[in-house]
Amino acid sequence: MRPAHVLLAVLVAAVWGVNFTVIEIGLGHFPPLLFSALRFLAAALPAVLFVGRPKVPWRWIVAVGLALGVAKFGLLFVGMDQGMPAGLSSLVLQIQAVFTALFACVALGERPSRRRLAGMTVALAGIAVAAVDEGASGPLGAFALVVAAAACWGVSNVLTRKAAPPDALNFMVWVSTVPVLPLLALSLLLEGPSRDLAALRALDWQGAGTVLYVAWVTTVFGFGAWGWLLRNHPASTVAPFSLLVPVFGMTSATLVLGEPITPLRWCAAALLVGGVALTSLPQRRPSPEPRLIRRRPGREPLPLPARR
Repeated sequence: MRPAHVLLAVLVAAVWGVNFTVIEIGLGHFPPLLFSALRFLAAALPAVLFVGRPKVPWRWIVAVGLALGVAKFGLLFVGMDQGMPAGLSSLVLQIQAVFTALFACVALGERPSRRRLAGMTVALAGIAVAAVDEGASGPLGAFALVVAAAACWGVSNVLTRKAAPPDALNFMVWVSTVPVLPLLALSLLLEGPSRDLAALRALDWQGAGTVLYVAWVTTVFGFGAWGWLLRNHPASTVAPFSLLVPVFGMTSATLVLGEPITPLRWCAAALLVGGVALTSLPQRRPSPEPRLIRRRPGREPLPLPARR
């Protein structure tokens, strides 16, 4: 990768990591389900007017919109609203790589290698350590909601793989149109219209800024840039940069929100990042042996180019 492309990949990881701190700030202004609905509304409009028509069937857009937008982000925002720290959320959510591998095995028939199974085991050990740390200092129910959000992300990853969208930005913008109404309905039902109206009436520049960041910077720019990198470089080159997300997430939460990083949390981070790396990074295939052709007696055989 060119240095400029490396910097772009690091920038996207930083944007996604800092996103958790921004969500924490935004939850001080909005109920979680309303905040998530506003995020997708702002991501879809006006971008949907400029990306062209959907390039995959609507059934995939709706399925991913419900799994990713309603389930994953709804659970994440509610979990953080109930006390799950921003930095720890950025870390625990990476267990989605394990769920993706498990669901791909069931739905797509992909058999995990021994290295991938070992990575899953290490990552699950990291989740266990993080649960012990959170159980000593915070609500385990909120922790469980974020783990459930990671599982829903795994479902959406498998659905996205089946959809195989040719344009990641086009796909993400149209997916963002799906969760708006379901999340608004859930917010009115569970959070109440009076709470929603109070939040909208009290809207200030900081609250509006959090919505614009999670919508335009994280979703439109982040997924658009990531999709561009994947179109111009092998996935095995781009994917490792996603492991920087919890680094930026935990660092920004510590610097901006004052969240402590305990020794157990460091241990959980090491296990989770290491396990996710083993689970998600592709293995290098050994280069094939050169074929030999026979020559007349007394002469050495000549190698042929390997088949491709």
